[in-house]
Amino acid sequence: MNATLEAKLKDLPRSPGVYFHKSKSGEIIYVGKAAILKNRVRQYFQSTRDMDVKTRALVAEIHDTDWVETESEIDALFLESEMVKRYMPRYNILLRDDKSQLFVRIDMNNEWPHVSFTRNPADDGADYYGPYYNGYAVKKAFRYLRKVFPYYTKPPKDGQRPDLDVHLGLSPSPLLSSDEYKTILKKLVRYLKGGRKALATELEKEMHQAARLHDFETAADLRNKLSNLRELQRRIMFGDKEFLDISKDKALSDLKDLLGLSKIPVRIEGYDISHMSGTNVVASQVVFLNGVSSRSDYRKYKTKLEHNNDFYNMNETITRRLSEKNLKAWGKPDLMLIDGGKGQLDAALKARDSRLQEDLQGGSLQMTGLPFIGLAKREEQIVIDHVRSEVVLNKQKLEQLEGYATHSDTFTLVNLPHSSHIVKLLQRVRDESHRFAVSYHTVLKRQKQTASSLEEIPGIGPATRRKLIKTFGSLRNVNTASLDELSAAVGVTKAQTLVKYLPLT
Repeated sequence: MNATLEAKLKDLPRSPGVYFHKSKSGEIIYVGKAAILKNRVRQYFQSTRDMDVKTRALVAEIHDTDWVETESEIDALFLESEMVKRYMPRYNILLRDDKSQLFVRIDMNNEWPHVSFTRNPADDGADYYGPYYNGYAVKKAFRYLRKVFPYYTKPPKDGQRPDLDVHLGLSPSPLLSSDEYKTILKKLVRYLKGGRKALATELEKEMHQAARLHDFETAADLRNKLSNLRELQRRIMFGDKEFLDISKDKALSDLKDLLGLSKIPVRIEGYDISHMSGTNVVASQVVFLNGVSSRSDYRKYKTKLEHNNDFYNMNETITRRLSEKNLKAWGKPDLMLIDGGKGQLDAALKARDSRLQEDLQGGSLQMTGLPFIGLAKREEQIVIDHVRSEVVLNKQKLEQLEGYATHSDTFTLVNLPHSSHIVKLLQRVRDESHRFAVSYHTVLKRQKQTASSLEEIPGIGPATRRKLIKTFGSLRNVNTASLDELSAAVGVTKAQTLVKYLPLT
């Protein structure tokens, strides 16, 4: 630790906050949260004897530390998430061991949105907030936030009697309209994004305004919300115990050593195919940066020709991914993971080799050194082509990981314990690519099923079809809707047209 940093650390406050460790070049290399900044940050510069190798590497690289004080632990919890997403520090190994991040899901497109938690965001049009890395603390924080911003935890049913949550002020009043309820949820979202002070000021103004109008019941309710909001400053969300071993997930370094890669695979891309008997054929491309899913970099493909042939579909997908245009837009990955065994990997390698020939003819070397591996589902075996995978299996590392390999003329199948860090990382990438492909295929299948009935009805255009599905949720519900319900949704004239053509029950 340099003298300047040592002097700076003496000024650390005893308040909650978020801290930023920086390298000599000024790069933010790690972001963390603390209940007491003074205690937490100074831990890094005490004895390193009990730290793992990567944590010691982080401490050795710290040249400067900055911090932002917050008024409460809950503010530090949400600010940490925002800062990690903004700066993507390389030492923030977020997927620790086999645990994934937690997201908060709110679907504002629904008439009565509810707040839920998930570790697997879907491509469903809902809003996802996060990721958060301390699921227990986040859920605890939301229990307190619910007193200030009442919300549903599951979709309400029509005509349902007020339950205990309503009487406790945790769910919205049945007298509220959908728009009024969504206004409350928007305030909750503002809080998540750091707008606590502005919200407190607004609540105080609304309280005084209600008192001036002699609406004392509303004023009292606002006073209680304001009190609950301020009470959050005294709530213990995570204490002063933060996860110090930031490198428990050693998958990336182990993967580099096992496959003989030239560097840590910072960008791993995973691919999978989804279809039903050769119809609505789609492919997914998921991206993991530093072992963490980067959902903004995900891409989905609809194959140009529909084949009930996963090898053909995989070949087309990889050919399109490695086009000149996409390489310029997305860059070149460090490792490509194919969901499947020998056949799928072979199809992907043929696509890459075809692009390699084009490169060589054009005097380019973009496709050289681009490693491909597969992950076979049944035994979770890593599939490697002896020549074309661009990897060199490290037998010593394989023994160290308590694994073994079986060889054929062309392929090597690597078997590792399913508890190993490498298998868990590759499973995460594979499962995410499968989920993303299936979600896109499901969307297309539903659209086609809906189109097959509604598109043939004269006078029912795309806007009306979308409104029907949004209102009733599915074509089946449209078929079971009454004339009055259809009239309320799309008007009397169109409702009468639908009655003539659809098999309404």
